[in-house]
Amino acid sequence: MKALILEQYNQPFQQVEIKKPAIGKGQVLVKIKASGINPLDLKIKQGKGEHAQQQLPAILGIDLAGIVEEAGEGVTIFKPGDEVYGMTGGIGGNQGSLAEYAAVDPALLALKPANLTMRQAAAIPLVFITAWEGLVDRAHFHSGQTVLIQGGSGGVGHMAVQIAVAKGAKVFTTDSLKNHEFIKSLGATPIDYHTATVEEYIEKYTAGEGFDIVYDTVGGATLDDSFKAAKIYQGHVVSSLGWGTHSLAPLSFRGATYSGIFTLLPLLTGKGRKHHGEIIAEATRLAQAGKLIPLLDPEFYTLGTIEHAYEALENKAARGKVVIDI
Repeated sequence: MKALILEQYNQPFQQVEIKKPAIGKGQVLVKIKASGINPLDLKIKQGKGEHAQQQLPAILGIDLAGIVEEAGEGVTIFKPGDEVYGMTGGIGGNQGSLAEYAAVDPALLALKPANLTMRQAAAIPLVFITAWEGLVDRAHFHSGQTVLIQGGSGGVGHMAVQIAVAKGAKVFTTDSLKNHEFIKSLGATPIDYHTATVEEYIEKYTAGEGFDIVYDTVGGATLDDSFKAAKIYQGHVVSSLGWGTHSLAPLSFRGATYSGIFTLLPLLTGKGRKHHGEIIAEATRLAQAGKLIPLLDPEFYTLGTIEHAYEALENKAARGKVVIDI
């Protein structure tokens, strides 16, 4: 099969011909049709993704969509010909999706939404799982609550907005003015963080009480702002980028709570893989109900133009999720 190998950090990928992986007991062989590229993939390539625990040389690519070609002994949930997708590799020593085939743990997969293309499906897994873990698994949000998504037009952000809207929450999101029409199209109320302070938009939209759930997808000073935006006594803040040093005083003074999200754990530890597959199955249900559409960058990339794809990520030129056609 054809595959891209990263041999050294900050160097171009090398396209090689290698042996197609043999599946073991409890695995499926997936013929990969599309590979979703995430900012973490860029960090790994730059040598800045130590938390991903991916040693070189390696095949990167965290998300995939493709067709089951072979099911190993003991696999009953998928059969050859099934169209599947999931967050399956590229970290922790697991083969990634920048190749024509991968041997995959079926617990990480779900059936692809019938109404989405392979490209669209490959854009979903990491960002949807991250959004779901924050809103559903940690915050336990429910219909009628007020939810603030920090960075609602981003990868995780636009998934979180759609999940929250689909489940009946009243959703607000901070973002730049240029993204406000897109945010409105998702069913959320946009807030221009350049012109409104935390105190101002809390007063405007919650009468000074704060939001039931605040999901920070930005980190840094935005997480500090999120602590100030949580509802008194009942508020809960979740963050997918809570890696810095922060004062918990604003959160504590509001009697609110906090959870951190680290979506890579199942691939790094082997624990919780089944739940990732269950979350992706939820994405399929939402997508087939017309309530989940990933934002894709319109540019088409292939294994042969992979460096251009990574340049688009690095230069922030992509207008949505970057997907590689395999």
